[in-house]
Amino acid sequence: MTFEEDIKNAVEVLKRGGVILYPTDTIWGIGCDATNAKAVERIYEIKQRADSKALIVLLGNSNDLYRYVDEVPDVAMELLEVSVRPTTIIYDRGINLAKNVTAEDGSIAIRVSSDRFCRQLCRALRRPLVSTSANISGQASPATFKKISPEIINAVDYVVEHRRNDSTIASPSIIIKISNDSTFKIIRK
Repeated sequence: MTFEEDIKNAVEVLKRGGVILYPTDTIWGIGCDATNAKAVERIYEIKQRADSKALIVLLGNSNDLYRYVDEVPDVAMELLEVSVRPTTIIYDRGINLAKNVTAEDGSIAIRVSSDRFCRQLCRALRRPLVSTSANISGQASPATFKKISPEIINAVDYVVEHRRNDSTIASPSIIIKISNDSTFKIIRK
């Protein structure tokens, strides 16, 4: 299967409200259209995770932040420009997203992906993607595709072909909370 066919197949599933298993700029993730509340609900069910825990959203372009974040602090854009590692930023208030993807206080964790596949996927879908580790809540995040449990693989609607044989061990993203007043706190290094 070609790269383009894989993108097309994944997008068709996502547009129908389906859930995919896909490689990100960090680890393999479970994803769906972040504007579709029913699809987001399925992710919580698959992960056996409390829906009070917010999820990370992926964007393919930093300009899209203005469509999904109420106020983007200048320091956040500056940080994204200089970051060498994948960086997830928690913003005070998400907008135009499924309510169950945001935290109880309305904040939203967003990462602008540098991964070619993820960027193309977001561009083709024209919406943000949920990106949460491909594991049951409380279990270790799988370092490679081969470490993903059959329970997860069988629960999703589409498993992306791209990078399945990649044995590179990736790390989760840095997570930083940046408030509208530009104060910040490092959540995960």
